[in-house]
Amino acid sequence: MEIKDLLQRHTDAVEVQINALDENVKKALEEAGFVKSVMNELEQKFARIPTDIGQHRDPVTPGQQFIDAAEVKSFLENAGAGRRIGIDVKAITSGTTSGGPLAPAQRDNVVSMPLRPLLIRDLLPVIPVSSGSVEYPRQTTRTNNAATVAEGALKPESNYAFDLVPVPIRTVAHWTLASRQILDDAPQLRATIDNELLFGLGIVEDNQLLNGAGTGTDLSGIYTNATGFAAGSLVVAAPTKLDVIAAAILQNALANIPATGIVMHPSDWVGMQMIKDAAGGYIIGNPQETLQPRLWGLPVVASQAMAPGTFLVGDFRGSATLYDRMAARVEISTEDSDNFRRNMVTLLAEERVGLAVKQPTGFTKGTFAAAITDLSS
Repeated sequence: MEIKDLLQRHTDAVEVQINALDENVKKALEEAGFVKSVMNELEQKFARIPTDIGQHRDPVTPGQQFIDAAEVKSFLENAGAGRRIGIDVKAITSGTTSGGPLAPAQRDNVVSMPLRPLLIRDLLPVIPVSSGSVEYPRQTTRTNNAATVAEGALKPESNYAFDLVPVPIRTVAHWTLASRQILDDAPQLRATIDNELLFGLGIVEDNQLLNGAGTGTDLSGIYTNATGFAAGSLVVAAPTKLDVIAAAILQNALANIPATGIVMHPSDWVGMQMIKDAAGGYIIGNPQETLQPRLWGLPVVASQAMAPGTFLVGDFRGSATLYDRMAARVEISTEDSDNFRRNMVTLLAEERVGLAVKQPTGFTKGTFAAAITDLSS
């Protein structure tokens, strides 16, 4: 027998043996390959998991966001010489604590003066815009001639008209000088941004959203445009402030724009909580329990932007809109006036917003004293 025949026989025998392998062995080999691919995928996923899971994470304030920005870190490391940078601080996210390597470990946070709550923006729908002004169509005429019609008769015509209402975008801004040493002190820089610059913008915005006169550079505020309270034929014996709020809610309902919230000064809200019945019991809640700020089913916002003795009831979600042209932005510069000679830096914060009170009848305003008199007459 020739050698090639022997080799062919050997090859055939090997093929027979391979084909005769137990099916379970083949399945085991296939599963082993699958397990390996799964293990590789798991290793890749574990490699992407953050190493600080389970550790305490404080919210990142706008000031912390500013000093954590790569541009600011570079600015600080180079002492800010001859440079100016600006950082948007719109997004608020969660992150790690403190100022990191910029701050000396022995430095405590700055203790600032008390800050009042800023709440009015939270009542309104906010729409980002990219232009210097906004227009919206407002209906000015509704002549409804709908009626029953005889067969073959002409149908009546109804008329509707609309106007475009412009909404100007206004700038709110301020700046302050600080010692150049603030660039080496991350907690103080963060506190100055959060507690002073951005709070300063917020307190002006809060007041403007309610009381802006609509002249000059002012917004046209909600209270400024709201409809005055009118008791009409409603008469209440010995009315209280609670009765006034109920009557204002009724006025909104009769205007076909149900109210969604109430704004008043904190002193008026506390005064209502202290009203007692003839037996000396508190009408609103138990002093030993946490009281939800609500009246007649609506949330109450106690804001110092409202003057004591005044109230505002309205449809905040549907009758007014806040437009954000530029969210709060912080800039820092060493190139301003005589900063170089005085070893100072300039911190600037600004925002650009517009307010549209689209339905003035969607808001009812007044003073408690006058309204109580109206209800009792």
